[in-house]
Amino acid sequence: MYNGRTDSVEHVSYFNQKMAVHSKNEALMCKVFPSSLGPVAMRWFDGLRAGSIDSFKELTQAFGSRFITCSRVPRPLVSLLSLSMREGGTLKTYSDRYWEMFNEIDGDFDDVAISTFKFGLPAEHNLRKSLTGKLVISICQLMDRIDKYKRVEDD
Repeated sequence: MYNGRTDSVEHVSYFNQKMAVHSKNEALMCKVFPSSLGPVAMRWFDGLRAGSIDSFKELTQAFGSRFITCSRVPRPLVSLLSLSMREGGTLKTYSDRYWEMFNEIDGDFDDVAISTFKFGLPAEHNLRKSLTGKLVISICQLMDRIDKYKRVEDD
């Protein structure tokens, strides 16, 4: 259900996925779309003038225009550079914050992500030394290495 506060583009994308087998049936798509709307969005939908929408594309464009302020804006890559492990912080806390930020960035920046994660660690951290000595070439390898060091930290 769209609550009027989340990303409208993501909502339409999710709706399209749920209705994929019916995507060629414009009338059905238009009739079913309101069932995915919560009270705020439903008031908007009910306020549309009869006959003002001629296609599902027009409906989703009008929906997106109305709820544009809720659209998620991807974070810039430079956001990763501002993250570092806080003094006295744990590897788990740092990696959780890092991956949350990483997931908000659009694009394929795995090599930059690996470097910025490493440089966000204190110079004396064992994981940073490990990443400097034995390079990782993928995000999966980096995550595996982080998990190993988090287990050591937990013990």
